[in-house]
Amino acid sequence: MLLSIKFIMRLTKYSDFALRTLMYVAMAKRRCTIDEIAERYLIPKNHLIKVVNQLAHLGYITSIRGKGGGIELAVQPEQIYLGEVIRATEQSFDLVECFSSDDNQCILTPSCKLASILSTALEQFLDTLDEYTLQDVLTPKVGALLQLN
Repeated sequence: MLLSIKFIMRLTKYSDFALRTLMYVAMAKRRCTIDEIAERYLIPKNHLIKVVNQLAHLGYITSIRGKGGGIELAVQPEQIYLGEVIRATEQSFDLVECFSSDDNQCILTPSCKLASILSTALEQFLDTLDEYTLQDVLTPKVGALLQLN
């Protein structure tokens, strides 16, 4: 009997919000507000503010304050690589305990090959994301679902 085991690389909501924010602003092709994006995606405004601040700090978006303000892409969608965004927005890629130098208590660490296998898998995961840009995920269906077209 073959057992099927699924290993899922799970990203944080923070990274998910970052990618969705970039998609929204890119599809809108105009200045958007945090309120608008939070309402459309049904996500907490406070979380989105933190995401937007980091995306602006990283140079992906421009944030304009005041009346008529909002956020817009600072670079073209084809110049925003998904792997870069994920690396910048994920706090940790510690898939297993031994990946962490701070709190690794695993007694197998000195001789275990699992860590190197998982490390290779993580590298391949990120390498795959590096092959795609924001432009690659922008489709007419996404625009329609966001009611931007």
